[in-house]
Amino acid sequence: MQEFIAPLCSEQITILYQDEHLLLINKPSGLLSLSGKNPLNKDSVHYRLVKDFPTATLVHRLDFGTSGIMLVALDKVINGLLTKQFQDKTISKHYSAILFGHVYGEQQDDKEFGYIDAPIAKDVDNFPYMKICHEKGKASQSQFEVIERLEIVSINSKVAIPITKVQFVPITGRTHQLRLHSHYISHPILGCDLYKNALSEQLAEEVFGPRLLLHAQKLGFRHPVTNEMIEMVCEAPF
Repeated sequence: MQEFIAPLCSEQITILYQDEHLLLINKPSGLLSLSGKNPLNKDSVHYRLVKDFPTATLVHRLDFGTSGIMLVALDKVINGLLTKQFQDKTISKHYSAILFGHVYGEQQDDKEFGYIDAPIAKDVDNFPYMKICHEKGKASQSQFEVIERLEIVSINSKVAIPITKVQFVPITGRTHQLRLHSHYISHPILGCDLYKNALSEQLAEEVFGPRLLLHAQKLGFRHPVTNEMIEMVCEAPF
């Protein structure tokens, strides 16, 4: 596969919360988290932030196409403390997504939940893809809640195509996990350039424009200095 060159991202980063220790930002879709080795991929979240916050370091990353909340440390000590919370799995993450097809889960009270348990490994023969591999893959689990099932009429074919709005909670944090798990259950995330089918790709372009319909909507953590529990919400733009 040819080396990926990121197109120009005209959207700006929004600061959702700021103090002397950390930032919470809203990353736009179509912006790298970190600059790549290729000078054509210099623009990134980190590249932009250090212009105003020279000591800023990313505690975690979001995929190029994913929008939403990111946590940024403003010194190395804070980075280490926040990284430990990620390692200890005490940070809560919720993602909004739109999936191709009608997705069904199990009814629990007045909500509907599903669970995906499928180990993930690198596809060494097909970079940058990951793959489901029950022999060599790392344990990977995702939970989802069905929010709404809809039908969207295709502009070109005039056919009603089913979609489902879901909220994901990744139990583990593997590369491409939510995108690959969605594809594994035959309901790819609309706008995904790697794990897709022809109809999901067509519908995303026609109705929602050229972006991945995956957004980091909620992030909960304990402030490393004040010990206060912080839960930030940034609603999905779709």
